[in-house]
Amino acid sequence: MLTSIITHPGGAHKDDFLACAVLLTESPVRIERREPTEADLADTNTAVLDVGGEHAPERNNFDHHQFPRDMVPTCALSLVLQHLGIYEDSKEFCSWLEVAEWFDCRGPNDTAEWLGMERDTLGKLNSPLDITILRRFASQTEHKPGEPIWEIMHMIGQDLVNYVCNLRSRLDFVAQHAEVWELDGFKALFMPRTEPLPDEASSGLGYHVQHLGLEEEILALVYPDSRGQGYGMRRFSDDQRMEFTKLDGQPDVHFTHARGFIAKTSCADIERLKSLLQSAYIE
Repeated sequence: MLTSIITHPGGAHKDDFLACAVLLTESPVRIERREPTEADLADTNTAVLDVGGEHAPERNNFDHHQFPRDMVPTCALSLVLQHLGIYEDSKEFCSWLEVAEWFDCRGPNDTAEWLGMERDTLGKLNSPLDITILRRFASQTEHKPGEPIWEIMHMIGQDLVNYVCNLRSRLDFVAQHAEVWELDGFKALFMPRTEPLPDEASSGLGYHVQHLGLEEEILALVYPDSRGQGYGMRRFSDDQRMEFTKLDGQPDVHFTHARGFIAKTSCADIERLKSLLQSAYIE
């Protein structure tokens, strides 16, 4: 169990902020923003993040600045996630993570080029959330439980870790139960109703399609309606060949979105569900 977390003073960045936040999920301790001493680096009860000049996870030291210049972008957050054994899942489920690694290790110019956009576009993606929270984190030399920024960091860390871990469990569950339906001209992924029913019945279905390598063939997802006994149906990857407004007027379809990307039905019969999907398909 850690007794404290140390990260660098001065300006704060997403990687040191989030690395601290993730560690708080296991050790809700104070955060000190200062240069570490040799004693800090040797103390296994003190985590040193994004400063200190060494990566020694056995002593809870997670700095990346000494890595070779041409190394794959790896920041302090990457190292902490690796230490917790959730880095690969985080990189798969959190599309922002690789961008954060590039930005921290290669800077805005290289990151913009890697993303295929103008550098000015990166700045347009910022909001007061990015600016204010990082500025407030940087403005104090210590953050302790009970203080606003510390509590926000704790919540962010918990949500991130829970999201990654729960989604992996959910994907394993989906892989056990989901079925691929072969229809006339396309395929659909069907998640049957189970007991108990997961809180987010449609969660993980899109990732499962990608794991199956069927992104070009599956056009629709069908999953239990959490508000009723029937099913929800929606486009996969917003494929315009599925137009659910075509189901308007069907006696067992009680909702279709005006933009055609989703519908809900009280029906639970498999053959009827397939028939509704076929009716919504545009050849």
